[in-house]
Amino acid sequence: MKPDVICGVTAVSALFARRPEAALRLFYVAELRQAAGPWCKHLAAARRPYRMVEAEELAKVTGTPHHGGIAVVAEPRAIVPFNPAAPPTADLLLVLDGIGNPHNLGAIARSAAFFGVPALLLHAVPGAALPSDAAYRTAAGGLEWLDVYATEDLPAALTALGPAWRTVAATLTRQARPLVELKRDRPIALVLGHEEHGVAPAVLAACQQQVKVVGARRVQSLNVAQAAAVFLHSLCG
Repeated sequence: MKPDVICGVTAVSALFARRPEAALRLFYVAELRQAAGPWCKHLAAARRPYRMVEAEELAKVTGTPHHGGIAVVAEPRAIVPFNPAAPPTADLLLVLDGIGNPHNLGAIARSAAFFGVPALLLHAVPGAALPSDAAYRTAAGGLEWLDVYATEDLPAALTALGPAWRTVAATLTRQARPLVELKRDRPIALVLGHEEHGVAPAVLAACQQQVKVVGARRVQSLNVAQAAAVFLHSLCG
Protein backbone atom coordinates (compact mmCIF):
# COMPACT_ATOMS: atom_id res chain seq x y z
CA MET A 1 0.00 0.00 0.00
CA LYS A 2 1.26 3.46 -0.88
CA PRO A 3 1.75 5.97 1.96
CA ASP A 4 -0.90 8.50 2.86
CA VAL A 5 -0.16 12.15 2.07
CA ILE A 6 -1.98 14.28 4.62
CA CYS A 7 -2.16 18.03 4.05
CA GLY A 8 -3.04 21.07 6.11
CA VAL A 9 -2.20 22.14 9.65
CA THR A 10 -5.36 20.70 11.21
CA ALA A 11 -5.01 17.30 9.54
CA VAL A 12 -1.27 17.07 10.25
CA SER A 13 -1.88 18.07 13.87
CA ALA A 14 -4.51 15.34 14.21
CA LEU A 15 -2.14 12.72 12.81
CA PHE A 16 0.62 13.61 15.27
CA ALA A 17 -1.93 13.60 18.11
CA ARG A 18 -3.44 10.21 17.22
CA ARG A 19 -0.73 8.15 15.50
CA PRO A 20 2.61 9.98 15.56
CA GLU A 21 4.50 6.74 14.93
CA ALA A 22 2.98 6.64 11.42
CA ALA A 23 4.68 9.86 10.30
CA LEU A 24 7.46 9.09 7.81
CA ARG A 25 8.52 12.56 6.68
CA LEU A 26 7.29 16.14 6.82
CA PHE A 27 7.34 19.04 4.36
CA TYR A 28 6.36 22.62 5.15
CA VAL A 29 6.68 26.15 3.84
CA ALA A 30 8.62 28.88 5.66
CA GLU A 31 5.46 30.57 6.96
CA LEU A 32 4.59 27.44 8.97
CA ARG A 33 8.05 26.86 10.42
CA GLN A 34 6.90 27.64 13.97
CA ALA A 35 3.84 25.38 13.77
CA ALA A 36 5.97 22.57 12.33
CA GLY A 37 8.60 22.86 15.09
CA PRO A 38 7.21 20.25 17.53
CA TRP A 39 6.58 17.78 14.72
CA CYS A 40 10.10 18.27 13.35
CA LYS A 41 11.43 17.57 16.84
CA HIS A 42 9.42 14.35 16.99
CA LEU A 43 10.72 13.22 13.60
CA ALA A 44 14.29 14.13 14.55
CA ALA A 45 14.03 11.90 17.61
CA ALA A 46 12.69 9.10 15.40
CA ARG A 47 15.47 9.75 12.85
CA ARG A 48 12.99 10.53 10.13
CA PRO A 49 13.35 13.42 7.66
CA TYR A 50 11.64 16.79 7.54
CA ARG A 51 12.28 19.70 5.22
CA MET A 52 11.23 23.26 4.55
CA VAL A 53 10.32 23.73 0.89
CA GLU A 54 8.80 26.28 -1.48
CA ALA A 55 5.05 26.10 -2.11
CA GLU A 56 5.62 24.93 -5.68
CA GLU A 57 7.72 21.98 -4.54
CA LEU A 58 5.16 21.10 -1.90
CA ALA A 59 2.50 21.01 -4.63
CA LYS A 60 4.62 18.46 -6.50
CA VAL A 61 5.13 16.36 -3.36
CA THR A 62 1.42 16.32 -2.52
CA GLY A 63 -0.01 16.31 -6.03
CA THR A 64 -2.24 19.29 -5.25
CA PRO A 65 -1.94 23.07 -4.90
CA HIS A 66 -4.40 22.80 -1.98
CA HIS A 67 -1.79 21.57 0.48
CA GLY A 68 -2.25 24.26 3.11
CA GLY A 69 1.49 24.82 3.38
CA ILE A 70 2.32 21.59 5.18
CA ALA A 71 2.10 17.86 4.53
CA VAL A 72 3.09 14.67 6.28
CA VAL A 73 3.77 11.44 4.42
CA ALA A 74 2.50 8.65 6.66
CA GLU A 75 2.18 4.92 6.80
CA PRO A 76 -1.22 3.91 5.42
CA ARG A 77 -3.82 3.44 8.10
CA ALA A 78 -5.13 -0.07 8.64
CA ILE A 79 -8.89 -0.50 8.25
CA VAL A 80 -10.27 -3.02 10.73
CA PRO A 81 -12.56 -5.83 9.47
CA PHE A 82 -15.97 -5.37 11.07
CA ASN A 83 -17.08 -8.03 13.54
CA PRO A 84 -20.83 -7.74 14.28
CA ALA A 85 -20.36 -9.96 17.33
CA ALA A 86 -18.10 -7.31 18.85
CA PRO A 87 -19.32 -3.95 17.50
CA PRO A 88 -17.98 -0.62 18.74
CA THR A 89 -19.20 0.45 22.15
CA ALA A 90 -21.22 3.45 21.08
CA ASP A 91 -24.69 4.91 20.85
CA LEU A 92 -24.26 5.59 17.14
CA LEU A 93 -22.43 3.76 14.37
CA LEU A 94 -22.24 5.65 11.08
CA VAL A 95 -22.37 3.32 8.07
CA LEU A 96 -21.52 4.32 4.49
CA ASP A 97 -22.89 2.11 1.74
CA GLY A 98 -20.86 2.74 -1.39
CA ILE A 99 -20.13 6.46 -1.02
CA GLY A 100 -18.03 7.00 -4.14
CA ASN A 101 -16.60 10.51 -3.84
CA PRO A 102 -13.58 10.76 -1.52
CA HIS A 103 -14.44 14.40 -0.81
CA ASN A 104 -17.85 13.29 0.45
CA LEU A 105 -16.17 10.63 2.59
CA GLY A 106 -13.88 13.29 4.05
CA ALA A 107 -16.69 15.75 4.67
CA ILE A 108 -18.79 13.08 6.39
CA ALA A 109 -15.82 12.05 8.55
CA ARG A 110 -15.26 15.69 9.51
CA SER A 111 -18.89 16.03 10.64
CA ALA A 112 -18.76 12.69 12.46
CA ALA A 113 -15.66 13.72 14.40
CA PHE A 114 -17.14 17.14 15.16
CA PHE A 115 -20.24 15.57 16.71
CA GLY A 116 -18.28 12.93 18.62
CA VAL A 117 -19.18 9.84 16.61
CA PRO A 118 -16.53 7.25 17.51
CA ALA A 119 -16.68 4.84 14.57
CA LEU A 120 -17.30 4.62 10.85
CA LEU A 121 -18.21 1.44 8.96
CA LEU A 122 -17.51 1.33 5.21
CA HIS A 123 -19.12 -1.09 2.77
CA ALA A 124 -16.10 -2.22 0.77
CA VAL A 125 -17.73 -2.64 -2.63
CA PRO A 126 -16.17 -1.78 -6.03
CA GLY A 127 -16.07 1.97 -6.51
CA ALA A 128 -16.53 2.83 -2.85
CA ALA A 129 -14.28 5.56 -1.48
CA LEU A 130 -11.74 4.57 1.15
CA PRO A 131 -9.44 6.84 3.17
CA SER A 132 -7.21 8.60 0.64
CA ASP A 133 -5.22 11.79 0.21
CA ALA A 134 -8.34 13.65 -0.97
CA ALA A 135 -10.48 12.26 1.85
CA TYR A 136 -7.89 13.15 4.48
CA ARG A 137 -7.59 16.68 3.07
CA THR A 138 -11.36 17.26 3.16
CA ALA A 139 -11.76 15.61 6.57
CA ALA A 140 -9.40 18.22 8.10
CA GLY A 141 -8.27 15.76 10.77
CA GLY A 142 -11.66 14.10 11.22
CA LEU A 143 -10.60 10.67 9.97
CA GLU A 144 -7.91 10.46 12.64
CA TRP A 145 -10.54 10.65 15.38
CA LEU A 146 -12.68 7.82 14.01
CA ASP A 147 -12.21 4.08 14.31
CA VAL A 148 -12.66 2.96 10.70
CA TYR A 149 -14.10 -0.48 9.96
CA ALA A 150 -15.00 -2.20 6.69
CA THR A 151 -17.09 -5.13 5.56
CA GLU A 152 -17.61 -6.74 2.17
CA ASP A 153 -21.10 -7.96 3.17
CA LEU A 154 -22.99 -5.09 4.75
CA PRO A 155 -26.45 -6.76 4.66
CA ALA A 156 -25.11 -9.68 6.69
CA ALA A 157 -23.35 -7.34 9.11
CA LEU A 158 -26.50 -5.29 9.71
CA THR A 159 -28.61 -8.40 10.18
CA ALA A 160 -26.09 -9.80 12.65
CA LEU A 161 -26.29 -6.68 14.78
CA GLY A 162 -29.74 -8.01 15.58
CA PRO A 163 -32.18 -6.68 18.14
CA ALA A 164 -29.47 -5.05 20.24
CA TRP A 165 -29.15 -2.31 17.60
CA ARG A 166 -31.65 -0.24 15.63
CA THR A 167 -30.47 -0.41 12.00
CA VAL A 168 -31.72 2.59 10.06
CA ALA A 169 -31.35 3.59 6.41
CA ALA A 170 -31.50 7.21 5.25
CA THR A 171 -33.74 7.14 2.16
CA LEU A 172 -36.35 9.07 0.19
CA THR A 173 -38.81 6.17 -0.08
CA ARG A 174 -42.45 6.31 0.94
CA GLN A 175 -41.61 4.06 3.87
CA ALA A 176 -39.16 6.59 5.30
CA ARG A 177 -40.38 8.38 8.40
CA PRO A 178 -39.21 11.84 9.50
CA LEU A 179 -36.00 11.70 11.49
CA VAL A 180 -37.68 13.31 14.51
CA GLU A 181 -39.85 10.19 14.90
CA LEU A 182 -36.89 7.82 15.28
CA LYS A 183 -36.79 6.10 18.68
CA ARG A 184 -33.47 6.11 20.49
CA ASP A 185 -34.06 3.25 22.90
CA ARG A 186 -30.93 1.36 21.75
CA PRO A 187 -27.75 2.02 19.77
CA ILE A 188 -28.37 3.16 16.21
CA ALA A 189 -26.54 2.06 13.07
CA LEU A 190 -27.32 4.80 10.54
CA VAL A 191 -26.75 3.89 6.89
CA LEU A 192 -26.09 6.54 4.23
CA GLY A 193 -26.04 5.44 0.60
CA HIS A 194 -24.36 6.17 -2.72
CA GLU A 195 -24.54 9.75 -4.00
CA GLU A 196 -26.77 8.88 -6.99
CA HIS A 197 -28.32 5.48 -6.26
CA GLY A 198 -28.81 5.72 -2.51
CA VAL A 199 -28.76 2.71 -0.21
CA ALA A 200 -28.45 -0.53 -2.17
CA PRO A 201 -31.62 -2.70 -2.22
CA ALA A 202 -30.03 -5.59 -0.31
CA VAL A 203 -28.72 -3.22 2.34
CA LEU A 204 -32.08 -1.48 2.57
CA ALA A 205 -33.82 -4.82 3.08
CA ALA A 206 -31.47 -5.60 5.97
CA CYS A 207 -32.36 -2.38 7.80
CA GLN A 208 -35.16 -2.33 10.35
CA GLN A 209 -36.30 1.22 9.57
CA GLN A 210 -36.00 4.04 7.07
CA VAL A 211 -35.76 7.74 7.90
CA LYS A 212 -35.46 11.02 6.04
CA VAL A 213 -34.77 14.69 6.56
CA VAL A 214 -37.88 16.72 5.78
CA GLY A 215 -37.22 19.98 3.92
CA ALA A 216 -39.18 22.59 2.00
CA ARG A 217 -39.27 20.25 -1.05
CA ARG A 218 -37.96 22.89 -3.42
CA VAL A 219 -35.17 20.46 -4.28
CA GLN A 220 -35.36 16.69 -3.95
CA SER A 221 -32.63 16.12 -1.42
CA LEU A 222 -29.39 17.21 0.21
CA ASN A 223 -25.91 16.25 -0.82
CA VAL A 224 -25.00 13.12 1.17
CA ALA A 225 -22.36 14.97 3.19
CA GLN A 226 -24.86 17.72 4.05
CA ALA A 227 -27.47 15.12 4.96
CA ALA A 228 -24.94 13.38 7.19
CA ALA A 229 -24.34 16.60 9.12
CA VAL A 230 -28.09 17.10 9.65
CA PHE A 231 -28.59 13.51 10.82
CA LEU A 232 -25.61 13.63 13.16
CA HIS A 233 -26.59 16.97 14.65
CA SER A 234 -29.99 15.52 15.51
CA LEU A 235 -28.84 12.12 16.74
CA CYS A 236 -25.86 13.35 18.76
CA GLY A 237 -27.63 16.25 20.40
